[in-house]
Amino acid sequence: MLIIGCDYPTRFQQIAMVDTSTGEIRERRLEHANGEARKFYASLATPARVGREATIHAPWFERRRAAYHHELGVGDAGQIRAAEVRQPKTHAREALHILDLWVQRRFPKIWIPAAVERDLRQRRRHRHRRVRSGTSGENQLPALARGQGRCRKRHLWTAEGRREWEDLKLDYWASYRRTELLQRLDPLSPSIQELDQAVKKEATSRPAAVLLREQPGVGPVTALAFVRTVGPVAGFAHRRKLVS
Repeated sequence: MLIIGCDYPTRFQQIAMVDTSTGEIRERRLEHANGEARKFYASLATPARVGREATIHAPWFERRRAAYHHELGVGDAGQIRAAEVRQPKTHAREALHILDLWVQRRFPKIWIPAAVERDLRQRRRHRHRRVRSGTSGENQLPALARGQGRCRKRHLWTAEGRREWEDLKLDYWASYRRTELLQRLDPLSPSIQELDQAVKKEATSRPAAVLLREQPGVGPVTALAFVRTVGPVAGFAHRRKLVS
């Protein structure tokens, strides 16, 4: 069986590999951009056990690993570093260290969500960014209005308030800013509403999220975010570990 320790920077990966039948250790640097890493994992005759520390999310790497039935172990970065006696770090030394932990069965493997789950988290992150962008614009517009002696508060977001706001005489750059802010906000509302509907639909289909929503102040977004982030609660020894 092949066991591979992998140090995974952004542009390449440094691997240390041992064949357990012969004990031979080989080291290699695999570039990502030219497809060298993909070709390497495709060329392995038998499934390998690959270990790397928890650093970045690399969907292509995990898809390639799954396609050829390689086992991927993601390790706790802090525990991996703590197990290293020599502090100066190089990519080659890190790969050998991870390989050594695998071979000695001391690799601090952690739970990671499935690729589908991580992809669905992108929806929550995207919605969060859209809402923050909209809130930023909505806070800037009233400030411009107050500078012209107009204090409309929520009236600003009604159809009548919108017409009044567009007719308001402003200096050149203030008018330019108003136009850009409105152009940015207009498409945000339907996009956020669509994302909200998707979140609500999924939150109703998740029993854990339904239970969380019974608590005062917990809505579908918060409940679903908690469920997706925590994963299987059985993975925690007790409630203090979960809270931590």
